[in-house]
Amino acid sequence: MSSSILSASAKGATFLIGLQVASRALTFAVNQVVLRYLYPEILGLSAQLELFSISALYFARESLRVALQRQAHGTQAVINLSYLAVFFGVPLIYGLAILCMRSETLQVPYFVDALSIYCLATFLELLSEPAFSAVQQKLLYKIRAYAEGAATLSRCFGTCGSVFLASYFGLDVGVLPFAVGQLIYALALLTVYTWKTWPVARQDGFSLLPKQIPSTKEAPVILDHFSLPLLRLTGSLTLQSSFKYILTQGDSLLITSLASLADQGAYALASNYGGLVARMLFQPIEESSRNLFAKLCADIPPLSSTSSETHEDKEARTSSLHQARNVLATTLHLYALLSVFALTLGPSLSPLLLSIVAGSRWSSTEASSVLSTYCYYIPFLAINGVTEAFVAAVATSTQLYTQSLSMGIFFALFAGSAWFFIAQLGWGGSGVVAANTVNMGLRIVWNLWFIKGWFGERAMKWQLTDTFPTITTVAVAPLVPYLIQIKPGMVYLERFGVLGELISAGLVAAPFVVYVLFCERGFLGECYHLLRPASSRPSNPEGKTE
Repeated sequence: MSSSILSASAKGATFLIGLQVASRALTFAVNQVVLRYLYPEILGLSAQLELFSISALYFARESLRVALQRQAHGTQAVINLSYLAVFFGVPLIYGLAILCMRSETLQVPYFVDALSIYCLATFLELLSEPAFSAVQQKLLYKIRAYAEGAATLSRCFGTCGSVFLASYFGLDVGVLPFAVGQLIYALALLTVYTWKTWPVARQDGFSLLPKQIPSTKEAPVILDHFSLPLLRLTGSLTLQSSFKYILTQGDSLLITSLASLADQGAYALASNYGGLVARMLFQPIEESSRNLFAKLCADIPPLSSTSSETHEDKEARTSSLHQARNVLATTLHLYALLSVFALTLGPSLSPLLLSIVAGSRWSSTEASSVLSTYCYYIPFLAINGVTEAFVAAVATSTQLYTQSLSMGIFFALFAGSAWFFIAQLGWGGSGVVAANTVNMGLRIVWNLWFIKGWFGERAMKWQLTDTFPTITTVAVAPLVPYLIQIKPGMVYLERFGVLGELISAGLVAAPFVVYVLFCERGFLGECYHLLRPASSRPSNPEGKTE
């Protein structure tokens, strides 16, 4: 059974990564066109509105999503509870909108109209939560990829079309095109999720609307609709999610309160480009890993509690633990390789790429230095994502409470480091990235301590050294930035300007990438066997998933 879950999860991760790569590539291409018509202040405002939407959605549904992945007492129970996201989301949207209305940005044309549209779009996106929960519960990753892909495509055309129309008629519509794009995205998401999930609901005998469910001794129900264990777990996760939000969105909150709109726009551009890899690769892996770890490990008690288990149960438990440990180690090893590229190539190549794709208007701002600094942050972002996914999937309510308290301490250190880097050293946007790195580093240390202890309690050895790249890979890495600075071939390439500099850097980067792939060929072969389509594996009747 664990092999079936692993196959479905790996297939789901592949779908989600493909979705993210395609949607982000399209969004990236559209943004390059839109940026030619915008100035930094407008991009800064769009970042504020996006923060509003992210905040409302996060507090309304994040703890519910994690709880529903960890404990599921039937698809209908999951759907019923997901409606609480809509119930709590409405006052959240209203309250956050009131806070935004007190902002000084009210003087910007159409800001109030854009905020109103964002409120409606956020509400519509919450309405798609029941269908999303059913899709996640049944591992129907094709439906999710289809819905989110169609919504992203619609948003790109909506935003881009609005900008072009405003430019054609000579109108200053401010940040309104981004609001139009967000509304179209939410409508498409709700429509496609409902359309694709309704036949599945009819076939499998559940409803996308709230429906009474039976109460049992193992899974008691209150108000005839809501699973009590799921509600309790959601409550335990709420405090932890609140701290996680502050730490995750701390950079956006800081830059909004401390920087001008122009600096906010420069930081938004740098963080969007810097986080492109994180959104395309790390986020889908984190979500599918959390689902996988929950299904493999959530119900496995410490070894001291399993004295009465049968031989078959013991074998199943050991198999699940091995699967979880191997997936976690493989993912961290892969992230370590990506970190090598980010640290050696990113700081040198990112300013050149920014100058080419965004133009001189943006490369002359703080965005260039912030983007270089962001490359050092990417490894921390990746490692924290997957380790925190494991903790969220297997930790008890008491352990989650301890994590929340730890996050409170981390937030204090994060705020102190941000004040030091920004106010004292004057690093600006780069200071926000540096403070986030401190935050992520502390969270990673806590996560790794928890993971080692969790496996130890179940008589399973877990070593961080198993995730490290080979010595031959790491040994050459420090030379790469120095070789790029030498600029090989620039005597012949200098007439091509920035493009010539990029080609010169590529003369060093390309052989290094090939060298790393050769040194890690054995590990990469293991990754292929893990992620290859389920159809190429031996058939398993229990692994019948979408």
